[in-house]
Amino acid sequence: MTVQTLTVLALTVAVAAFVQGSSGLGFALIVAPVAGMLDPHLVPVFVLASMIPLNLYVAWRERASLDLRGAGWITGARLAATPAGLAVLWMVPERGLGVFVGVSTVLAAVVSLAAPVFTPGRAAYVGAGAVTGLTETATGVGGPPLALVYQHRPPAELRSTVAACFLVGEVASLALLFGTGKAQVTELGQAALLLPATAAGAWLSRLVHHRLDARRMRLFVLVFALVSGLVLVLGA
Repeated sequence: MTVQTLTVLALTVAVAAFVQGSSGLGFALIVAPVAGMLDPHLVPVFVLASMIPLNLYVAWRERASLDLRGAGWITGARLAATPAGLAVLWMVPERGLGVFVGVSTVLAAVVSLAAPVFTPGRAAYVGAGAVTGLTETATGVGGPPLALVYQHRPPAELRSTVAACFLVGEVASLALLFGTGKAQVTELGQAALLLPATAAGAWLSRLVHHRLDARRMRLFVLVFALVSGLVLVLGA
């Protein structure tokens, strides 16, 4: 990894950690397209590994607001769909992974922007968990389905529940990727190298997460994801 790549990634990770720590989503939507443009090998292991300490911190910080029922249904469906995400990685050629990540990101952002107001139930939890298991294992991007489910809930509930669901899912996805030879230990080292950037963004989010306008932050993240995904597709 060159100094230039490392610098760009560090800034991206810090911003993404701040955004997700503040709003409850956005890390993978911001990092995955940038990482894919810099080096397709960084997706999805680098993205998944980088999110684990951040989601552990957010889930603990706002544990009092965790929706246990919703998290249970989402996690069960997400774990069941994880092998399908691995199958996508096996089927998509390496040179096409950037396009797949870009298209997935754009579709996720468009769906999130266009979704109407609704009250989530069991079907919504299971559907969001299944889609997340597929897309996050394959690309590292899994936040939009969960954001759709919790977008009209209190911000603290969204942040804590999404973080808890991500945490379990990321560990499961990484275990499966390593177990099937689709991940290397060196990729974890790259994520560890940028832990200070993750910590900085998370710390800054602690100072402002209760003050930010969650709707505006969500809109910013989704627009950024839409533009980044398009750039990744067009540049592939």
